[in-house]
Amino acid sequence: MAAQEHHSLAFKSLIIAAFFLFHCVGFISGIVATTELQISQQNRGQWLLLLNNTGVVGMHMALTHRNTVLMFDQTGSGPSAYRLRHRFNGRRCTGSRDDLQDPSCYAHSVEYDISSNTIRPLRLYTDPWCSSGSFLSNGTLLQVGGYGRGSRSIRYFRPCGDRLCDWRQSRGLLTHDRWYASNQLLPDNDRVIVVGGRRAFTYEFVPKRSPHEGAFDLPFLHRTYDRNAGGNNLYPFLHLSSDGNLFIFANRDSILFNPRHNRVVKTYPRIPKVGARNYPSSGSSVILPLDYKNKFQKVEVMVCGGSTLGAFRAANEGRFLKGLSSCGRMVITGNKHKWNMENMPGPRLLNNMLVLPTGHVLIINGAKRGCAGWNNARNASLQPYLYTPHQKLGRRFSVLKATRIPRMYHSSAILLPDGRVLVAGSNPNNRYTFRNVAYPTELRLQAFVPHYMDRQYHHYRPQNVTINYAPGKNYGVKHGEEFGVGFWLDRKPSKDLEFNVYAPPFTTHSISMNQRMLKLRCRTMVTAGGGRINALVEAPPSPDVAPSGYYMLTVVNNGTPSSSQWVRFIDA
Repeated sequence: MAAQEHHSLAFKSLIIAAFFLFHCVGFISGIVATTELQISQQNRGQWLLLLNNTGVVGMHMALTHRNTVLMFDQTGSGPSAYRLRHRFNGRRCTGSRDDLQDPSCYAHSVEYDISSNTIRPLRLYTDPWCSSGSFLSNGTLLQVGGYGRGSRSIRYFRPCGDRLCDWRQSRGLLTHDRWYASNQLLPDNDRVIVVGGRRAFTYEFVPKRSPHEGAFDLPFLHRTYDRNAGGNNLYPFLHLSSDGNLFIFANRDSILFNPRHNRVVKTYPRIPKVGARNYPSSGSSVILPLDYKNKFQKVEVMVCGGSTLGAFRAANEGRFLKGLSSCGRMVITGNKHKWNMENMPGPRLLNNMLVLPTGHVLIINGAKRGCAGWNNARNASLQPYLYTPHQKLGRRFSVLKATRIPRMYHSSAILLPDGRVLVAGSNPNNRYTFRNVAYPTELRLQAFVPHYMDRQYHHYRPQNVTINYAPGKNYGVKHGEEFGVGFWLDRKPSKDLEFNVYAPPFTTHSISMNQRMLKLRCRTMVTAGGGRINALVEAPPSPDVAPSGYYMLTVVNNGTPSSSQWVRFIDA
């Protein structure tokens, strides 16, 4: 009798495990969640004011794996809210008139603690205005370039638990000035490529492959440079393809580039529509989520917004031309390449594009007319757009709740682990200016709260997510290995349960460098009782697909995401 009960119990357990296994690996992603259907009808998100004064403009922002956010702007924009005690040369800052002219007496970088909603000032040693950045595999932010003495600078910030860490300036320098350049972390051992910049038609690596390595000419940057429009190829869009090659988009053109052999692999068709997409036209771009179902081999890039032809010259004359409404999507892998075009609900430039935990794309901040530069734009874009990639053409965009705070030139936005979007910055003026201008310097800090965080979705939301590494491997998960993910759910999982990981970007000037989302394979999933569920998830197969480093893992159930937990992927 006992043996029969044992076999019966084992059989029931097997059936339950098989049920969860089916839901883990056998769902069809084309099912549209009820949450998606309600977005355009009533759930347009909410705005929260977090701080009235961050002290510095959020021109550049980056989320660290310590759940803090780095914000910084240009050191030459005037006194910030945080006076430092000593100058670079060691002399004391006294509050005199001379101090007001000395940028080393004021902090132009802060660390924002998400949980406590507090600010800590940091010291920058050179000007990072219009610089670029990438996170390394240990969570350190590598930050390069800028203005003046900062144009060849290499800076590091390694986040810490005691909040005593600060910026560290490297003794080494870049080969060329890098002002308005872009960064991308490559698959090879924390190697970063730095591309372009004002009057810099080259690329270089950090660290160098040899002591004598310099910069390399990139003819593509010469060809895409528009002398009469401020360049229009600055801050080029960079995306790492899953084969280890680098997609580079500048102005209206794009190439696939092999950084290991320094050669162009492929030239793509020009994106349609008259106008430009890169600085100072300043549209934005994302790489859409990569998916294990096609072995991460389908890589699709999206570019949205920008300025029309002649916008830069017109803005300098006080005329602000209507921006671009068009978006283009193109698969950059395979052999057939075509830009598939569609329109946003309205024109937009200076916009940020963020991939949300659901895999949808948020388009936020910016303006409707003009271009980037000092007071070169008008008509703030106050309403975010939500883009649903897998919907039918014509049904992909939704208009979300408007903010009351214009976020123009030098504004930024980043995704937080709890699912909110942090929004900061906006300063179209060459110094801190708070009155008698069209768009004053903006120091308020906001959070946009997407619809999926609403209380009505809590019963769908996975709770208490934990990452379980293999015994003795608490330092990370090797590429291709399996790791455990535990969470609590008060109902059975939906058919479209997902395990998504997200590489947090360095965000500035409408682009989010190194932003990347991957949908991972779930091998098995079983209930542990009391609503607890344990899943076995497969890490990305290689650094080409997911460069080593910290990623935010989110469990998404029926379109409702959990809070994210950090997972670190490391080289095998």
